Amino acid sequence: MTGRPDDGGSAGPPLRPTSRKRNIRAAADAIAPHWDSWIAGRGFVHAEDERFLRFLIPGGARVLDLGCGTGAQLAALAPTRGVGVDFSEAMILEARRRHPDLEFHVGDIEDPSVLARLAGPFDVILLSDTVESLEDVQALFEQLHSLCGPATRVVLASTSALWSPVLRASRGSAGVAQPEPNWLSSRHLGGILDLADFDVVREDSRQLLPVRALGLGPWVNRFVGTLPGVRRGAIRTYLVARSRRAEPARGPSATVVIPCRNEAGNIAPAVDRMPDFCEDLEIIFVEGHSQDHTVSEIQALIEREPARDIKLLHQGGVGKADAVRTGFDAARGDVLMILDADLTMPPEDLPKFYEAIVSGRGELVMGTRLVYPMEDDAMRTLNILGNKLFSLAFTWLLNQRITDTLCGTKVLSRADYDEIKRGRAYFGDFDPFGDFDLIFGAAKLNLKILEIPVRYRARTYGTTQISRFRHGLLLARMVLVAYRKLKAV
Repeated sequence: MTGRPDDGGSAGPPLRPTSRKRNIRAAADAIAPHWDSWIAGRGFVHAEDERFLRFLIPGGARVLDLGCGTGAQLAALAPTRGVGVDFSEAMILEARRRHPDLEFHVGDIEDPSVLARLAGPFDVILLSDTVESLEDVQALFEQLHSLCGPATRVVLASTSALWSPVLRASRGSAGVAQPEPNWLSSRHLGGILDLADFDVVREDSRQLLPVRALGLGPWVNRFVGTLPGVRRGAIRTYLVARSRRAEPARGPSATVVIPCRNEAGNIAPAVDRMPDFCEDLEIIFVEGHSQDHTVSEIQALIEREPARDIKLLHQGGVGKADAVRTGFDAARGDVLMILDADLTMPPEDLPKFYEAIVSGRGELVMGTRLVYPMEDDAMRTLNILGNKLFSLAFTWLLNQRITDTLCGTKVLSRADYDEIKRGRAYFGDFDPFGDFDLIFGAAKLNLKILEIPVRYRARTYGTTQISRFRHGLLLARMVLVAYRKLKAV
């Protein structure tokens, strides 16, 4: 829901409300004193919607709720700073009475003077059942950039246009007829967001059944309603977007972490072939109990290259995931990068990944080996087939296009890695690779995942440490983890 500003100066003449908006506001004013009983009639749908929003929006965030109603949804998100705006004065009076610890304003969010008075940026800007009442959706989206930082997420929750005939028949509330709302599909909203310079990083649909149905409703919604094809019939749709105009950090320092075990012949080439793509570049080798002379090669390299910041760490545990965490925890760079010591992903490509992060085009930037033709013997046919099948599964599970989950090169900011690390308990210690810890964590945080095609080379030293069948089973386990923790929620 979206009226008149209640405090502060003006960024221009206030908008004159249209007759359509006056009718919508009159309906909201009539509902406000009876909000509890009005929600009770929609209890299951409302509870399921609130539960999924809590999944999308972590507690402790700075949240701006545009069209906040009585503030119940904003309060349920447990923000550290919660600000609500609604053009119904009766709704805002109820919100202030019920939630005195939150900040509420009466105002038409389509009036630039209203949003101009809010102190941003916010971590999340929520519009739940709000775009349906707007006069110009694109114009409002364009106003939101001033309240966004690089990490801000705009969350849109609305009712699917497929359900519009059912809802149109029941339109009207508290005896006040409402005008026809905007029935916008996810595709339409995504297009408008793109026109307004926002990237959609997540699209989801939920609630196939709008009733509890003797306990079957929650089960059907989580395990059946999320399946491909079936979910198109869901009641609620959700889009998460980020501003393309938010100014990213420029020229930050970087740390390249190189996990290595029995890779003596690749140590010197890893550094010799790596461009100096930023002014402050740290290189950390994390050695994993090698049986060859990997350690002595790293030590000799450090002595030979005193002008470069090269370090050697010995991991306490085993596996690549432990090595990556060891390196990232010791790193001092603002951008964290992984380069596999087998050099099947060329070190010469690292500047592309760095630029994609510092330009803001991506927030978790990964290589994909499945675009360009590969060198002979770079990857076995069965491995290629398995990667392609798993890419389809992960694209569905993560709601972002993923073609190659196991390319070793992954790059993200330290700030985003710290957020992933803080939320690691949600998934548990499930990933021996380290790849999925980052991918799933990024998906949970609604980060923009970007893939960069790389030329996958055959090894020139050593032997692969990948077992196609054992690691294939582990990949299948990753699918189940993602389904349970990211899809069936």
